[in-house]
Amino acid sequence: MVRELMKDTVFLAQKAQPATADDIPTADDLLDTLRAHADGCVGMAANMIGVNKAIIVFDDEGTLREMFNPEIVYRKGLYLTEEGCLSLQGQRKTKRHKTIKVQWQDREMHTHIKNFTGWTAQIIQHEVDHCNGIII
Repeated sequence: MVRELMKDTVFLAQKAQPATADDIPTADDLLDTLRAHADGCVGMAANMIGVNKAIIVFDDEGTLREMFNPEIVYRKGLYLTEEGCLSLQGQRKTKRHKTIKVQWQDREMHTHIKNFTGWTAQIIQHEVDHCNGIII
């Protein structure tokens, strides 16, 4: 189900609670909402649809992916960029890393670890910031 976007910065600034298998419907709603905003959005976190859980979805070079409880465990290659967000107006400067290693769980709660680079790494970093209550 496509959900309304959360724009309350007080809510968005909260650190997300751990996600469980009970939160799969939230991931489904996130994917539906991302698809509905595909013309201007490449990633979303659960707090962007009003759910304070650590779940992100993103476009990984044309394939939509989801991560439960994502954690960046390694970063390399710091650079400065500008980003926008559906929950906020305008663009803001931020620092990102060219390469990251992420640990997360899938919807069966199996743990994965993978390296990501470039644009996909930037998207993941933005969405993990959302999970940590960091507003960009």
